Amino acid sequence: MHRTHVRVLEDVLDANGTIARANRADFDREGVTVVNLMGSPGAGKTTVLEQVVGSLPGVRVGVLEGDVKGSFDADRIAALHVPVTQINTDPSFGGECHLDANMVRSAVPMLPLAEIDLLVIENVGNLVCPAEFQVGEHARVMVSSVTEGEDKPLKYPLMFRACELVLVNKIDLLPHLDFDLDKFLYHLDAVQPGVTHIELSAKTGEGLDAWQDWLVKAAMRERIPA
Repeated sequence: MHRTHVRVLEDVLDANGTIARANRADFDREGVTVVNLMGSPGAGKTTVLEQVVGSLPGVRVGVLEGDVKGSFDADRIAALHVPVTQINTDPSFGGECHLDANMVRSAVPMLPLAEIDLLVIENVGNLVCPAEFQVGEHARVMVSSVTEGEDKPLKYPLMFRACELVLVNKIDLLPHLDFDLDKFLYHLDAVQPGVTHIELSAKTGEGLDAWQDWLVKAAMRERIPA
């Protein structure tokens, strides 16, 4: 039974990888850089996105929102006059807790690729599955809130290991929490030594300039390998 389960999983991931490469080819053909934004529910993914997405200098941005149901986050982004497309995994895709390459491919015809330079895909809130399924992105960003505890890199190492950037969000709450930032960063470095991280607060604005700069450079392919 164990061998059968592993074989099925490998087949699923292989098929996903094939579609992800096709997505990547489409994005490259249009000259669009794609960032996969991941994190747990409530980590602040939408908030850190809406704080910068409407004001990236010289970069035209589009957003693809992934949720099990509803369009709450997409509505918030649309209010910024940023082109946004919604994917709901329920019921069309069985209520999956992540986006996969096929779901993103189904949305490609609705994306204004010719009119944007950067596409941010806000994945479904989850600390496990999104890290396992590539969607054709050029880079992955993980949002981790200080309210989640400093042990998260050790408990969910694949998610943190899969990313080029980790945003440590809600640092304005540090005085009110029993959270050891140094310990979190120590665990993060143990899981992925030297990974870039930005400490920020979407509420106070601290760190948002660095996050904005990272996105601009990502759009220009300055930090992303070919």
